[in-house]
Amino acid sequence: MDEHTDIAAAQWEVQRWLGRCVLVLQQYEGLMKSVIAHHELSGPASELSRLKQTRVEAVAANTLGQSVGKFVGSFLVNGDRASVEPAICSGTSDVVSISFRINVSMSETDYVQTQASLKELVDLRNGLVHHFIERFDLWSIEGCEKARAYLQGVYARIVEHFEQLRVFAGDMKEAVDQAISFMQSDAGIDLFVNGISPDGQIRWPTSGIVRALRDAAHALAIDGWTALVAAKSWLAEHHPEQQPVKYRCRSWPQVLHESRCFELRYRIAEDGARIAWFRPR
Repeated sequence: MDEHTDIAAAQWEVQRWLGRCVLVLQQYEGLMKSVIAHHELSGPASELSRLKQTRVEAVAANTLGQSVGKFVGSFLVNGDRASVEPAICSGTSDVVSISFRINVSMSETDYVQTQASLKELVDLRNGLVHHFIERFDLWSIEGCEKARAYLQGVYARIVEHFEQLRVFAGDMKEAVDQAISFMQSDAGIDLFVNGISPDGQIRWPTSGIVRALRDAAHALAIDGWTALVAAKSWLAEHHPEQQPVKYRCRSWPQVLHESRCFELRYRIAEDGARIAWFRPR
């Protein structure tokens, strides 16, 4: 085998290892962007799919360096320094909104080490993409052997990072699956649909019964006011699952009063009966 053939074979080995490094880096970057896009979400329940897609599209345009900057401090947090602010939900008070954030909390030592390790990974990636040819003489066998040895070391470091990220992503998926399971349970439906927390507290503005009463008022109001007797018949047809007893109330007037979301007035009918009327505040 002549020298030209030897160099070509050595160059091919360098190309093979460089390709392996780049492919795993792309897998790593894709997984990191997925974690960043899905570890938190906030907004009206009816718009979560759109908001999720918006996050995915926004993260897709980031470089690896930008992704690492968002990953550290947002998904990975320093548990020794300060608690993480809860995700903020910007929905209005009468709209069902959901807000969640999943984090991995680390000790300050681990956090600093991980931050430095991720910076090293970004530097390795930039070195491979922008400066690799400058560092090695790829037209000599010795230079190719040094380049191959370097790439093998880099590949091991990238795989190490990738495996760690896969663990983080697996933990996040498990947490999301548990959250979905809870939201589909009776307790979850009470919390997210009816506004009743597991400890029995009721968030009246976003409760299912208040939304149902608002729907009834929208459908039946006369000059802004709705007869409660008419609303009860309408609710029995359109929202039969919404009953005062679910919210620890004995009657519909008590719901109207306890929720503080409606005005309640009584009018005297021609036969002398007191008729309850209400309107949203």
